[in-house]
Amino acid sequence: MIWVTDAKHTSEYKVFVRFSDGKEAEIDLKNHIASKQNGTVFEPLKNPEQFQKLYFNPDTDTIEWPCGADIAPERLYEMAS
Repeated sequence: MIWVTDAKHTSEYKVFVRFSDGKEAEIDLKNHIASKQNGTVFEPLKNPEQFQKLYFNPDTDTIEWPCGADIAPERLYEMAS
C-alpha cells in the first residue's frame, strides 16, 4: 500500500508529492480538478487561491483542502507515473 508522506503546493495547479516508497514527483492537477467526473467537491479548487490551500494530512496520508476535497494516495501515485 502506498501513501503520501509529504506534499506542498509548488505553482498554479502543481503539487510536489513524496510517497512512502521514496518516490517524489511534481504532479499537475489542473485536468483532475477540471474533470466533471470528480463531482462538485472540486469546484472551489478551480479558483487558484482555493487550490493553494492544499495541505498534507498525516491522519489520512494524502492531500486535502479545507473545502473537503481530497485525492486518494493511490490515484496521486498513478498520476506521478
